[in-house]
Amino acid sequence: MTSVREVMSTDMVIVAPDATVAEAATIMGTRKVGSALVIDGASLLGIFTERDVLRAVASDFDAEHHSVSEFMTRDPHTATAEEDTHEALSAMLAFGFRHLPVMDHGDVVGVVSMRDLTRELSG
Repeated sequence: MTSVREVMSTDMVIVAPDATVAEAATIMGTRKVGSALVIDGASLLGIFTERDVLRAVASDFDAEHHSVSEFMTRDPHTATAEEDTHEALSAMLAFGFRHLPVMDHGDVVGVVSMRDLTRELSG
């Protein structure tokens, strides 16, 4: 059994809730990742993904000046660091997610992507 901790990334992209869509999209593009965790202090408020960028741009011509908190997924589904990779992938498939924040004792410790999980499970 492989745990999420073994395949997750600890190199997280983190943005504040008042970061603009443009700022978050630029950071995500520069870092070549599909999501950013929206964190205030030590609290995970949401997750902002590539899909949210598209939704923002499609809904408002001036979306790049709006905050990520307007478009993020609030209180996102999470995985635990010790969760089995099969369970995490099942949750992603069931809910249509491609990224899950990873928690350990109430703290955000990483993010796991569908690519991370399928790579592990197919190898």
